[in-house]
Amino acid sequence: MPLDSLDRSTPAFFRQGLSSTLKLILLGALSIGLMFADHRLQMSQPIRAALSMALMPLQWASLLPGRLVDATGQYFQGVESAQDAQLKYQALTISQAQRLQRVEQLEAENTLLRELLSLQAQHPTNSKVCEILYGVQDPYSEKLIINKGSLAGLQAGSAVIDAQGVVGQVTRTYPMRSEVTLLIDRSQHISIMNARTGVRYVAQGLPNSMGGALELQYVPTNADDQKDDLLVTSGIDGVFPAGLHVGRISTVDRKVNSSFARVLAYPASERKGRHVLVISPASKEARS
Repeated sequence: MPLDSLDRSTPAFFRQGLSSTLKLILLGALSIGLMFADHRLQMSQPIRAALSMALMPLQWASLLPGRLVDATGQYFQGVESAQDAQLKYQALTISQAQRLQRVEQLEAENTLLRELLSLQAQHPTNSKVCEILYGVQDPYSEKLIINKGSLAGLQAGSAVIDAQGVVGQVTRTYPMRSEVTLLIDRSQHISIMNARTGVRYVAQGLPNSMGGALELQYVPTNADDQKDDLLVTSGIDGVFPAGLHVGRISTVDRKVNSSFARVLAYPASERKGRHVLVISPASKEARS
């Protein structure tokens, strides 16, 4: 039997109920009616509220991963920002500390320079302010190098002082710089006077005692020298002007079996600053 001769219509057994077109019309009308009733009477509002409350945990759970990711990113971003701020603060603190140290150093240098200028006013024609360049690294001598020499009029034998007292003596000059032997060098001798008693002595440098000291030569055992007595230049050597501070007596050791006492003094100058005052020898000034 040919296939095109078969009856393709729905059997009468399955033809029951309304037609599809009628169902569409009825359902559409019902939908419009329900929407109108909901709009006017708010009939679905309780249902929506109940569904919203029921679905809220699911919504919160669905949003939780994103919130955790955002919170984690914000945490690490905050940590990084805090670390950057800490580094900037530390750098600023170090910079401010360095500036404060420079200001304190400049204030101290200005104070010492003013004191040197006041000393220079006492020797206006034969003194020059010089800067200390460096110290000579020699275990057998105590010396400094200053930034002026023979071209600036400096000469060997000139006294070198600072605001606290005598530093040493110019022992060698070059055209642009000079060599200063410190008072505590073993080769240095200076004529001094005890400011309290008026007795004169000769002091020699002791570089290895008390970090650098002076020893008074040939002090009688019965001499009236006491601890903390001020020692000043006597002026009789023709090199150092009279009255400059040299040091203070630190120890007086009177031995029974010796005719001389051992008297040690620490120098007045502590060489805190970078500048010194060089004074031409008093004897040469007098001859000029």
